[in-house]
Amino acid sequence: MARESKEILYVGDSRVRAERRPNIPRDYDDYPGKTEAFMPDFLLKEWMVAVVFLVGFMMLVILHPAPLEEVADPTNTAYTPLPDWYFLFLYQLLKYPFASGDFVVVGTVIIPGLAFGALLLAPWLDRSPHRRALKRPIASGIMLLSLAAIVYLTWAAVAQHEAKLAASGQHGTPMESAKVEMVEPDSEGAQIFASQASCTGCHGANMQGGMGPSLLGVGDRLSADEIASVIQNGRGAMPGGTFTGTDEELNIMVEWLAKQKAAAEGESAE
Repeated sequence: MARESKEILYVGDSRVRAERRPNIPRDYDDYPGKTEAFMPDFLLKEWMVAVVFLVGFMMLVILHPAPLEEVADPTNTAYTPLPDWYFLFLYQLLKYPFASGDFVVVGTVIIPGLAFGALLLAPWLDRSPHRRALKRPIASGIMLLSLAAIVYLTWAAVAQHEAKLAASGQHGTPMESAKVEMVEPDSEGAQIFASQASCTGCHGANMQGGMGPSLLGVGDRLSADEIASVIQNGRGAMPGGTFTGTDEELNIMVEWLAKQKAAAEGESAE
């Protein structure tokens, strides 16, 4: 039998490299003009940017001091402390029935754990290669939901706290309270107050506080009857029965203390 001739054809594919190389990044020498020395070029730029942010932060601190609250008053049982701003959203969360009381574990462990856990697992929950937020709905949704919840809860905590201060007659921060002046400093009530060693020894001759709290603006917090009750019966660390004058002198001093209120806007304390 005659043998049939056979031909072998070799087909090449341009998508397959003839020489395989390990996945090693290219050297920086392959990018002329796009590199710089770490020191001093790159380090100097980083230092200049850091100085700009540091100066800006210092100006912010100087022009807008920390919003501190009232001076600590152990006799004020109605005072509600407020956490730092970065904890306000958790503070507000614990006010709701589903996250407080018998369900406090839900507000302190479960809800924060799920929220922060979702943020940590976002790269694994949404493995899309796209960089646009609209094409990564899971990661974008988790981030936006968390951000909206934190902003709303922080705002609600501040708004409710300010409303409570306004309802209780308390005013502003210590810097604002420091502007409160003594009302009628030359009246008979002021003279009786100055003659009582038990009063000036704790609250100061100018009523700015010492061992005891400041009495400047006490009329905004307590009525005349409440002031008289505290003097006669005591409250907290303050003992009762320390006033050594007559009942008439006590009434005069109580009426004078009840006038110690923060001046309204546009007015000044006399």
